Amino acid sequence: MRFIVSTSTLLKHLQTVNGASSSSTVLPILENFLFEIKEGNLTISATDLQTSMTTSLPVESKEGGKVAVPARILLDTLKTLPDQPISFNIDDSSFIIEISAGDGKYKLSGENGDDFPKIPVVDNASSVNLPASVLTEAITKTIFAVSNDELRPAMTGVFCQLSDQHITFVATDAHKLVRYRRKDSKADKTTSFILPKKALTLLKAALPSSDINVSVDYNATSAFFKFENINLVCRLIDERYPDYEAVIPANNPNKLIIDRALFLNTLRRVVIFANKTTHQVRLKINGSELNISSEDLDFANEAHERLSCQYEGEDLEIGFNARFLIEMLSNLSGEEVTLELSTPNRAGLLIPQTNDENEDVLMLVMPVMLNNYN
Repeated sequence: MRFIVSTSTLLKHLQTVNGASSSSTVLPILENFLFEIKEGNLTISATDLQTSMTTSLPVESKEGGKVAVPARILLDTLKTLPDQPISFNIDDSSFIIEISAGDGKYKLSGENGDDFPKIPVVDNASSVNLPASVLTEAITKTIFAVSNDELRPAMTGVFCQLSDQHITFVATDAHKLVRYRRKDSKADKTTSFILPKKALTLLKAALPSSDINVSVDYNATSAFFKFENINLVCRLIDERYPDYEAVIPANNPNKLIIDRALFLNTLRRVVIFANKTTHQVRLKINGSELNISSEDLDFANEAHERLSCQYEGEDLEIGFNARFLIEMLSNLSGEEVTLELSTPNRAGLLIPQTNDENEDVLMLVMPVMLNNYN
């Protein structure tokens, strides 16, 4: 088996799928890319058995075949080579791979491509089409709120609800929650599933900036994403997602409207002086004035800042983990945000003041108990 390809083109495709490969001690072949050639087309696959990714590109080749190629050594080599044609010559019996590039020759040991795990195919699937921009926005707005707690597997992914009215994406780690809803994207039938974080991270990195359609097929166990020459397959998280609607407080009489960038930058400064474990900041709202303060009693550090805001409601004092607020404000767009509050021990809601008419974004953050310094 022999083929010729450009180093930069090959490297770009390998980097796209590389995140799906695994450094598995149980199955060392997962540390390889699968190269398959058919009719002048090279298909590259990588998998960790939970998430699989394939991409394809045309190459100069007169014959077909397949081989498993060590991922790390190939990537490291290609990164150091200039853009030039590179030829691969693979011995079909020993799977020794000889690479020629310019004046250089390199040899590495491949493995039998037949031993590489089979990439799952679509079976009994339903499908929905989503614009790449919608999918990118949905992942960006939710993925930061996904939990890393393996003891609660349902919350380690993004919950997707499809209906004939809208599509909703939800992520929570029990401290913060994001609900991102699109009214311009619909499905023929109502269903829901949980997509794992790793697959969404890979998908976001691979999605193009041009607004193409992404075909999303799903069945009881897996989801399949297809666009351009890229396929991504992931196993769904087989757990029941918590009832997130029950957590969102319906009655929030206290509403604060504030400049998003101003609020965000103030929090970034004030949190420097907060306790390094809790990152606690205190918001004190009187009339049209918001006082943000923090202190670290261990080091006698403290910070106070005063901001102007629009506020409807009773005077209120509430504590939050500033890290959560900073993450949320960084992932919201628009000039102004509304912070809806009820009491100091109930969740606050962050909502952009101006929403795209097809987009509905709601972010929830749990308060922290304040110690009574003034």
